[in-house]
Amino acid sequence: MIRLTKRYLSIRCSLHESPVRNNECAEFEIDKWVLSKFIIKRLVPIVGIHPFPLDELLLLAAAVTKIQPTHIFEWGTNIGKSARIFFETIKSFNINTEIHSIDLPDDVSHVEHPGAKRGILVRGLKGVTLHTGDGLDTSLNLCKMVSGTKFTPLFFVDGDHSYNSVKRDLQGIITHVPNAHILVHDTFNQSEESGYNTGPYQAVCDTLSLMSGKYQIIAQGTGLPGLTLVWHRPDSVP
Repeated sequence: MIRLTKRYLSIRCSLHESPVRNNECAEFEIDKWVLSKFIIKRLVPIVGIHPFPLDELLLLAAAVTKIQPTHIFEWGTNIGKSARIFFETIKSFNINTEIHSIDLPDDVSHVEHPGAKRGILVRGLKGVTLHTGDGLDTSLNLCKMVSGTKFTPLFFVDGDHSYNSVKRDLQGIITHVPNAHILVHDTFNQSEESGYNTGPYQAVCDTLSLMSGKYQIIAQGTGLPGLTLVWHRPDSVP
């Protein structure tokens, strides 16, 4: 019995064990112990904890392992940390996914544009494609080129963090890709005294206010920067 128990615990802690639990049930659930070990042993040595703290690394990995997306579209590539997180997650859990990361062209000036270091953490990695252009327009054009019946897209919105741009991105995704799941970064909410930019948080609230029951909001909102998953519920009415 002791030997079997040790073997069971060993399997539970394996990096390649699926963390998805109760997939036949209605609510989002993953095994946080399995993902925690993966994050500490694999992700943190590669990407650190900035700009994504531990709880946000957990939600990023949870979204990918639970949803099992066929395609990930993200914008705001920067040096490629989020794309590398997605890459390490799909590689460790044997998920077949294409990753498309989009950033502004190199000749466009922006305070967060890394210039020559754009995408340096994912250059040359199999399954990761770097693009330049507008994040929403480029990703929607890529969606039109996807063939086959199984298309499960996951979007990661982490570009310009203004209210208007995030709302435009959310509305564009939901309108044109109604089965999409969406991650939105920098969504921490605080009162005005903080001086924080709460535009992304408000954009999520306003966009989804008339869509009750279609999506489940899963947020890491205990402090900056904040991350929200807009999970398209499988039991939602079209």
